[in-house]
Amino acid sequence: MKRTLGTCYYPEHWPREIWKDDARRMVELGLTWVRIGEFSWGQLEPEPGEYRFDWLDDAIEVLGDAGLKVVLGTPTATPPRWMIDRHPDMLALDVEGRPRKFGSRRHYCFSHEGYKTECARIVTAMAERYGSNPHVAAWQTDNEYGCHDTTISYSNAARHAFQNWLRAHYSGDGKDGDISALNKAWGNIFWSMDYDDFDQIDLPNLTVTEPNPAHSLAFRRFSSDQVVAFNRLQVDILRAHTDAPIAHNYMGRITDFDHFAVGSDLDIATWDSYPLGFLEDRVGADEAWQRRFARQGDPDFQAFHHDLYRAVGRGRWWVMEQQPGPVNWAPYNPAPLPGMVRLWSWEAFAHGAEAVCYFRWRQAPFAQEQMHAGLLRPDNAEAPGFEEARRVATEIADAPEVEQGRARVAMLFDYDADAAWQVQPHGQGLSYFGLVFDWYKAMRSLGLSLDILPASSRDFSEYDLIAAPGLMHMSDGLKAALAAAKARVLLGPRSAARNEDMSIPVPLPPDMAGLDVTVSRVESLRSDMPVALEGGGNLHLYREVLEGSAEVLERSVDGLAVAMGTGRLCYFGAWLDQDALRRIIGQECETARIATLDLPDGVRVRDCGTERFWFNYNSEAVNVDGLTLDAAGVCRQTVSSSSSSD
Repeated sequence: MKRTLGTCYYPEHWPREIWKDDARRMVELGLTWVRIGEFSWGQLEPEPGEYRFDWLDDAIEVLGDAGLKVVLGTPTATPPRWMIDRHPDMLALDVEGRPRKFGSRRHYCFSHEGYKTECARIVTAMAERYGSNPHVAAWQTDNEYGCHDTTISYSNAARHAFQNWLRAHYSGDGKDGDISALNKAWGNIFWSMDYDDFDQIDLPNLTVTEPNPAHSLAFRRFSSDQVVAFNRLQVDILRAHTDAPIAHNYMGRITDFDHFAVGSDLDIATWDSYPLGFLEDRVGADEAWQRRFARQGDPDFQAFHHDLYRAVGRGRWWVMEQQPGPVNWAPYNPAPLPGMVRLWSWEAFAHGAEAVCYFRWRQAPFAQEQMHAGLLRPDNAEAPGFEEARRVATEIADAPEVEQGRARVAMLFDYDADAAWQVQPHGQGLSYFGLVFDWYKAMRSLGLSLDILPASSRDFSEYDLIAAPGLMHMSDGLKAALAAAKARVLLGPRSAARNEDMSIPVPLPPDMAGLDVTVSRVESLRSDMPVALEGGGNLHLYREVLEGSAEVLERSVDGLAVAMGTGRLCYFGAWLDQDALRRIIGQECETARIATLDLPDGVRVRDCGTERFWFNYNSEAVNVDGLTLDAAGVCRQTVSSSSSSD
């Protein structure tokens, strides 16, 4: 697979006379791709029905004639001001019922039929005009679904659409829209919450105390389906006019819609990687960790999303926006440590990225992102990230291809489980993403390379170890597939803790064939109340009391079982800290004959065929496994021979 670089460009922001020079400099830098158009609706249609494509025609021609490939974005993330006058009720409402007003971006509700019609119109006009353009080599739908908490809307449009969604999902006696089936599934007998008709069902916000968890989970599933339908509307239009691949750029730790479902309609998954912004904003690390990696980013957060979006894209994925310098939106916005832009780029390639595109080409001197660095400064001089991008371009031109292979370790990730945890976390700070990420970090710190799989997977024949923590609802098919797998399977906590409608199932969880373990009760713990394990490390935040005849594999110092197993199946009934996870997963790998490493903090590896990539996120050189890794350094090592650090 050929690795390529690109950038994000906004020709409408700059005088036409510099476009040609910009394109020339992009090519000289070694870039292949340039994404344009995703925020340009107001320039393409300044008044309803008045299209002005001349500037976009020229921009595509200038870029294409220079030898660049264009990724053309549909502009539906930024509806122009006249759209609000035309559809004043198209704005999303937040959980407090306040409108997400005009003056920024993503100010629309996925459920508004009028806005979807407008989107279909502009996408059709663009597809008809550019679908066969030889310079348009890929498309992007919209921009960053879910960013700025914009998936879930509490508008009237969403309420009506939700009621119709419920009619289709709850039936009884062979008929759709059986309200008694919904009442039974949701347990509405509790607190006299029964409904007589679907039209009575409101959205689960502004209630006196918490809404019914079944109601909340159904609304989150509906909201996810609305994103899928909105994206599919655009994809269907584009496919009728172009053979070019279609992508969407996802974000880090945005989990309130099912990316696998959206991705099933696309050809490529891309994501926007901002390691320094995410460290402060989304990783969830303590202050000491944030200080240590303030200029490098968390050593595992980017890799986790690389693996996740490789799965969402079914093997095809890019970084559509790579941070090249300070961003503008995090609590603190330091500059990257020298070498980190190069490291981030190579880490993406080691995980199978086809392209890494830097955001953005030139720093804007105006509007909301004027403090967001680009490859160029506003005065056209090269910013620090430019030279690192040049070095990466030279290296990928000279280096052999990166061979991808299937890992021996797999981890399941399920957006529906995240929704269930969001609805019912059972303790402050508890989240499905946090649990899975803790397991991922522990496995990465042991030198493991992972494949992430959706919970819809059923074929695990290629794997020797499967981790599936926190899958709140597990279908019978998934349980059977995991029970039949030849791999060692690590489950829990909260695995199969709820049925599809968010009720506690009987028999009690996890109720899995071949594993005689029952969760009899649960508790959440204060963050300052860890409980030591007999073998080392601690459980914290959440624990379950386990019963059954399965072998006790781990106990806490107070004598209670923490992990129980039978054969290849193991259930963890607690949230474990990194020391405990590293020790226990290391033991499981030894049993499965999977080699591990004892990596220092900040050093990570990625195995690719016959090669191993080493990444040093530390601000100082590190010696490990006979190698000297420079600060912010990357080392590419042939597994069967000696390595060389660069």
